[in-house]
Amino acid sequence: MTKNRKSVITRTTRETDINLEFVIDGEGKADLDVQVPFMAHMLELFTKHGLFDLMVTGKGDVEVDDHHLTEDIGICLGQALRQALGDKSGIKRYGSMTLPMDETLVTVAVDLSDRPHLEWKADLPKDRVGTFDTENVHEFFWKLAVEARMNLHIVLHHGHNTHHIIEAMFKALARALDEATQIDPRIKGVPSTKGSL
Repeated sequence: MTKNRKSVITRTTRETDINLEFVIDGEGKADLDVQVPFMAHMLELFTKHGLFDLMVTGKGDVEVDDHHLTEDIGICLGQALRQALGDKSGIKRYGSMTLPMDETLVTVAVDLSDRPHLEWKADLPKDRVGTFDTENVHEFFWKLAVEARMNLHIVLHHGHNTHHIIEAMFKALARALDEATQIDPRIKGVPSTKGSL
C-alpha cells in the first residue's frame, strides 16, 4: 500500500507568496501561517477531517482584499493534491459525503478523473463572515478543482448560517477526498477502462 504520498508546492507572484506541503496519508496535522484567519480555520478543519497533513505559509496583498491569497491557496492545494496522487494507481477515485452541521446539510462529491469541473449549487445567505468575503469560497473551490483536475460537486440542501454552510463544505470535501484517495488493494492499475486518469 502506498504511504506518505506527499508534495511540496511553491507559488510566488506579485500578489502572493505561498509555500505548501501536503501529505495524503497523514494524521490530520495542520501548520498554517496565512493572513486570512477564516481560511486558516477552514483549512484546519479540512486537514483534520480528511486525515491529511497540511503546512501552508502564505502572504499576499490582503490590504486590497482576501481574494488573491484565497484563490492562490486553492491553486496550490489543487496542484499539491494532483502531484501527491502520482499516477493514481489503486485509488478508489470517487468519494462523496453528505454532512450535517446544526441546521445545515451539504453534499460534496468528487471524481479524481483528470477532467476538471466545478458544479456549485449553493447560494450563500450572507456576503461576509466577519471580514471574509464569502464569494471567495466559490473562487477557492473552482481553482482547487481546476488544478487538481477533478470533478467537484457541491450542493447545499438547506441552511441559513453562512459560517456553518462553508464549514460543512470544507468538512464534507475532506471526507469525500479521504474516500477517493484511499488505496483499494483489489484495484489493479487505475480505476478507468481508458487505462489512465
